[in-house]
Amino acid sequence: MAKNYFTRGTFDFLRELETHNEKPWWDANKDRYIRVVREPALEFINDFETHLKKISPHFVADSRTVGGSLMRPYRDVRFSADKTPYKTNVGIQFRHERGKDVHAPGFYLHLEPGSCFAGAGLWKPEAKVARQIRQAIHDDPAGWRKAAKSKRFIDTWRLDVGEEETLKRIPKELEGEHPYPDDLRLKSFIAGAKLTQTKVTSDGFSTELAGMFRKAGPFTSFVCASIDVAF
Repeated sequence: MAKNYFTRGTFDFLRELETHNEKPWWDANKDRYIRVVREPALEFINDFETHLKKISPHFVADSRTVGGSLMRPYRDVRFSADKTPYKTNVGIQFRHERGKDVHAPGFYLHLEPGSCFAGAGLWKPEAKVARQIRQAIHDDPAGWRKAAKSKRFIDTWRLDVGEEETLKRIPKELEGEHPYPDDLRLKSFIAGAKLTQTKVTSDGFSTELAGMFRKAGPFTSFVCASIDVAF
């Protein structure tokens, strides 16, 4: 049966948190956070496992409150000029079973008022890993075309090729004629798809999201194969 997990109350809380991003407000509203944000998210994660296993058996839906798929609401402010203590979004990552943190292949859901999106792939891997994937793109342009350029894929997904996610130039060892030279400069291997709040709060959202992730399967599979992990 179709079910909605996230509600207007989820987004109302996040909007208010953005306005009152301080510990006293958080302490007074923590029970509300648990009720309208954390518990629905954990239920979503737990139920989404069935969808996920149909896409790949190697990605994990972990509904633990700490160390699981739901990202913690507390910001790491040690090296940031922004000292606000709480995240004003909900992040959920279904990462690869071999991954230990967000820098692992995975499927991602981001909930934020005015900025909801889904993601797939590998975000900011270490330099050695990024070189492996760029080499795979270089060596197998036909495979990359099927993974990242097919109509089925691009009808839903877009590669994140912003300047912050790309090298200034193609690595010297990869120079030469290539059908996708810009992709040889990628630092992150992420595909994104925008979502509306209406879609996120609809009854059939989990099924629709699973369908989106399924379309990103060949892309994520290419990334995994490039770094010798199973898909």
